[in-house]
Amino acid sequence: MLVVDDQAVVRAGFAAIVDAEPDLSVVGEAGDGATAVELTAELDPDVVLMDIRMPGMDGLTATRLIAGGPARARVLVLTTFDLDSYVFEALCAGASGFLLKDARADDFLAAVRVVASGDGILAPAVTGRLIAAFAQGGPVRPEAGGALERLTPREREVLLLVASGLTNAEIGERLGVSTGTVKTHVNALFGKLGLRDRVQATILAYDTGLIRPRTTSTR
Repeated sequence: MLVVDDQAVVRAGFAAIVDAEPDLSVVGEAGDGATAVELTAELDPDVVLMDIRMPGMDGLTATRLIAGGPARARVLVLTTFDLDSYVFEALCAGASGFLLKDARADDFLAAVRVVASGDGILAPAVTGRLIAAFAQGGPVRPEAGGALERLTPREREVLLLVASGLTNAEIGERLGVSTGTVKTHVNALFGKLGLRDRVQATILAYDTGLIRPRTTSTR
């Protein structure tokens, strides 16, 4: 993993947490976005832990360059700032996950492993804000609905369940099929829709209106 943060003590702290795990290791550190892009190309890490606010090139720009380039690295954005604009910009830039710096060490490590495995993750608080934004008339793209026409009825059903937060095992139990079959459907719909992971799938499901947030009534 490559740790990117403009504060050396913060980088050291995250590096120590990661290096204490037998299956994880830090291959490098960067204090700004430009260096992060250079080291990603040089060191080829599986995961880049990316801060947002940094001098020079910020983390959002660096994320866009890394995610859009040839490197296999996947970006996990970790920040103290949970502003809605940062969430949307990070995800649009190609981030595979978004966590706040007050996350517990166990949750942080779990997120690193999820992103390294090729999937995506959002902090619960971030997911709630994302859904709320769509509920209030967020950035829905009507033209994106045409993408769903490429899916089979079963793949649409699986996409709906993925966007509802269910794991492959839970989806298999719900549909009465094996986890392997669910994985096949998930991979197929990701390929047809050009998605990297469950984060993008969830965004697309809300963006196309396939799933709508539940609203609560007030008395």
